[in-house]
Amino acid sequence: MIKRIWHGWTTPENADAYFRVLTSEVIPGIEAKAIPGYLGIEVLRREVEDEVELVTIMSFQSLDNIIAFQGPDYERCYVPDVAKKVLKRWDLTSQHYEVKHARSYG
Repeated sequence: MIKRIWHGWTTPENADAYFRVLTSEVIPGIEAKAIPGYLGIEVLRREVEDEVELVTIMSFQSLDNIIAFQGPDYERCYVPDVAKKVLKRWDLTSQHYEVKHARSYG
């Protein structure tokens, strides 16, 4: 399994708006693509000084699945215009990690 990790930052005033855009438009738009090997997404949030950081962690079966989603330049980020309107800044690339070990305790 491969985890695709991306960070975006917004203002405290726009944090809830960005979360709504992410969960009501961006994620459903990704899911509508029916990407083979796409396993799901997690959204993390934390307040850091005068910003709110949001992290998305997408899970895919393989790197080939991510390339099918993003193309050959698969590290570039995917930030739709609607999200850019409420983000302050964001990573231009995503990081990819191979899951080597995981435990879950339900």
